[in-house]
Amino acid sequence: MTRLIVVLGDQLSHDGAALRAADKARDVVMMAEVRAEASYAAHHKQKLALVFAAMRRFGHELTQAGWQLRYTKLTDPDNAGSLPGEIARRAKELGADEALVIAPGEWRLRAAFEACPIQIRQLPDDRFFCSEGRFADWAKGHKELRMEWFYREMRRETGLLMEGDKPAGGQWNFDKDNRKPAQPDLFRTPAPTFRKDALVQEVLEMVEAEFPDNFGTLEGFNWPVSRAQALRALDHFITHNLRDFGPYQDAMLGDDPLLYHALLSAPLNIGLLSPHEVCAAAESAYHAGNVPIQSAEGFVRQVLGWREYMRGIYFHEGPDYTARNALDHQRDLPCAYWSGETDMACLAATVAQTRDLAYAHHIQRLMVAGNFALLAGVDPAQVQDWFLAVYIDAFEWVEAPNTAGMSQFADGGVVASKPYMSSGAYIDKMSDYCAGCAYDVGAKSGQGACPFNSLYWHFIDRHRARFGGNPRMALVYRNWDKQDAQARQDKLDSAATILAKLDAGERV
Repeated sequence: MTRLIVVLGDQLSHDGAALRAADKARDVVMMAEVRAEASYAAHHKQKLALVFAAMRRFGHELTQAGWQLRYTKLTDPDNAGSLPGEIARRAKELGADEALVIAPGEWRLRAAFEACPIQIRQLPDDRFFCSEGRFADWAKGHKELRMEWFYREMRRETGLLMEGDKPAGGQWNFDKDNRKPAQPDLFRTPAPTFRKDALVQEVLEMVEAEFPDNFGTLEGFNWPVSRAQALRALDHFITHNLRDFGPYQDAMLGDDPLLYHALLSAPLNIGLLSPHEVCAAAESAYHAGNVPIQSAEGFVRQVLGWREYMRGIYFHEGPDYTARNALDHQRDLPCAYWSGETDMACLAATVAQTRDLAYAHHIQRLMVAGNFALLAGVDPAQVQDWFLAVYIDAFEWVEAPNTAGMSQFADGGVVASKPYMSSGAYIDKMSDYCAGCAYDVGAKSGQGACPFNSLYWHFIDRHRARFGGNPRMALVYRNWDKQDAQARQDKLDSAATILAKLDAGERV
């Protein structure tokens, strides 16, 4: 009996579990571009183009490798419009009574597959270092599920950057060495470019025609859509950028949005690269003496540490995780997140490059876009919707815990022991945004003062009941209490003015 082998748009790995379990002689692979997946979030145009183009390229590779393939394009007249619908349609067409698929990275799709009329067997996704079961076992032994402890265990298990039972370089992480602000550099190696062949061009035209009102522009599309291109991107990063990645990974420059960042999260998250090979490449560069331990470890920590930990948290915490709102934040997401129309130079720059590139690095996401939403008390569900929609690498298993947990503290402390937030001073230290801003980052209150400053203290004041006893925030509350009453009131009044403008839909 023929079986359907379902390959999803973020499972483009030739050695994926479903393809390994298939019989090329009798089974049929199916892939489908469906409107339900393209529209459940208001995806950036470049994200849609990347996934569709990579799917079509992968489909060609499967055919060349001898697989029987049924591929449905978005505009095919017989397209059922959803993945369960397409699976049922193809099963009826081929007389298949079972489908195999790698378990999706979203609770939403897993539930949809379980409810499908045809039996869909969901195989564990073994493209990660840590299985869902392994993470659950680790979690049982820890009262607090902190990434640092998980990361150290993964280092020990994999042997990555280990010297016997000790971490390479004598310490587990080099965060203190990796917080340098960057300077403009005309000789910084630019990102590789990828040719827009006929396949990519067809997809770009289709996305523009089918999703004309979606956020973003397609003009700057420059993402790898095949494994060969993704390997080229990996080689470029290891050769040219990894050396300086560590020290400057938190830096932000208005005219250089890429700096030394890898730009590998998108090909990783759709399956064109494996986390094993990218970590091995960084480790090899360190052992060869081409990069310092600070940079090799900083990169490995993001992949072996944060990426695996985020996935573990998402599946460990369950389907209700994305609905949590521990701080009871209810404000609507400011329209500036979509329009970019704000007088805050840092937020304007972050939104503009997100619109143009579908990309911003982790500090722009966490300490600019996420930080402002947290301080302003924005509904975390709306913040999650925005992050899921606008970034090229955003899939719910990795986006939700980064946003609800690390960025917005909506999970009440599952991911972070305290909120990740700052006043304008941090942004000024790590970027060149503030020098050209309409606001004065040095002013703490009053007209023209940086909104981050007064909103920071407003957050501290209104959430004292929750965080006043947190040992990691004790110094902050002592500083707040030492300020004279009028200075405190001035900050609260300034914050209230900003929040009132946000509520009225006015420009901030």
